[in-house]
Parts: sequence; C-alpha cells; structure tokens
Amino acid sequence: MRSEPVPNADCEHCTAGDEPDIEFTFAFQPIVDMASRTIFSYEALVRGPRNEPAAWVLGQVTDANRYRFDQACRVGAITLAARLGFDAHLNLNFMPNAVYQPELCIRSTFLAAEKCGFPIEQIIFEVVENDYLANSGRLVEIMSAYKRFGFVTALDDFGAGYRDLGLLAEFSPHLIKIDMQLLRGIDADPRRQAIVRGIVGMCRELEIEVVAEGVETFEEYTWLAAVGIDLFQGYLFARPAFEAAPTVDFDRFRNAAAAAPSRSIET
Repeated sequence: MRSEPVPNADCEHCTAGDEPDIEFTFAFQPIVDMASRTIFSYEALVRGPRNEPAAWVLGQVTDANRYRFDQACRVGAITLAARLGFDAHLNLNFMPNAVYQPELCIRSTFLAAEKCGFPIEQIIFEVVENDYLANSGRLVEIMSAYKRFGFVTALDDFGAGYRDLGLLAEFSPHLIKIDMQLLRGIDADPRRQAIVRGIVGMCRELEIEVVAEGVETFEEYTWLAAVGIDLFQGYLFARPAFEAAPTVDFDRFRNAAAAAPSRSIET
C-alpha cells in the first residue's frame, strides 16, 4: 500500500539532456506461480522495433541520453502492458545510475500508470547486480523510496555477484530472482543444491519471495519446486513474446502437486 503521496514535480535531471533518439519496444516473458497455476507477472524486455535484441537498443544509450531513456522505457512498458490488457504484475528493469532523486524521478511512472489505468501495486521494479552502484547505500535509498511509494521491489540475478548478501543486510526487497547459472542442471549438482537451499532458507526467514529464473528443464523445475519455490521464469514455461502476452501451457505440469491458493505481495 502506498504510504507517500505522488510527487508534484519532475526531476530536472530526468527532463534534461538529450532526447533519446532510440527506437525501441518490448517483448514480455511471464513469471508463473506454479502453486496456483497462474501468471504472476510479465517481465518487460527491451527490444528494437523489428525485434532486435536488447543489446542493439542498449548499445545506443549514452551518458547524455541515459536519464530520458530510462524514463521513456518505464512509460513505454506500462503503456504497452495496459494496451495488451495485462492483469498480472509488470516487471520493469531500471538503471539505478539514471536516478537522481527517487522521489522526483518516479513521477513519470505514476503519471503513465494513472493515464493507462495500470495499478501501481502491480508494478515491480527490479535491478541486477551488475547495475548496483559502487555505493550500495545509494541503491538502498532508491529501492526503499520505491517500496514506500507502493511499488514491489526485486533483486535480479541474485547469486551472480559478491554484493548480494551485503545488500540484503541493509534492505529487504519483496522478491529475489536467483541467477540462472546457479540453477542450470541443479537436479544433478549437489554443490548448487546446497547453495540454493541456503538462499531459499534465508529468504524464508527474511520473508522474501524467491523466483527461479532461466529454468529450462522439467528436472530443474521439479527439484526447485520440492525445496519450496513457487515462482518460475524460463523457456520451460514460455519464451518472450514480441509485443504480446505469451501463453503458458499449465497442463504440461498437471502431474505436479495440486494447485494452492494464489498469493499477493504486500507493499
């Protein structure tokens, strides 16, 4: 639930600099809740206008246009998700080094959501470890502000870098997404199993939801589900769909455990 009012001014840095002369749109990949057999969220993945990969788009981002590009991505993803009629959460990747004042830089997101009728509490802001600032206190400040405004927060690629545990000592996101490299072949790898069991147990104590991302095989899925993970993302469930909502064939998993009631994340 939102605990702070919508800012009534824009950040001067986000409206300054070069207009991003970059054509882009989005593909969407679902995050599924296998306990309830529902789509929990769609992650917005930036693409070129003819479905060029993210690297094609991000390679055009410079120091001069980074701030406006980050804002344009947020607005564009919300607008397209609303047009496609999404009723699940929406994951937005953001650039922490494109945020000067989180209380002001967030204004365009609020306005886009209000204009499109997309609920604020369904927007998830996620950041990857490679994008963490050298000063982790700054990232904590940004994520804490987003949490206060009623957004869901997530750390992506958890376990891929060395700052993850230190960051969790300072801030508890709603979600963490375990890095796919930790999960690859986990059903037959005792070392990976020990690490992931530790992450799941830690998150359970900290009341943080866990997403297993990059899951590609049924064997990986069944092992991860057995240790208590309900939220999954990966090619096993659906590939990203260009400017569309992918479908998920839950019947493929009908022999798994019976569905449980759906969950919601408190903000």
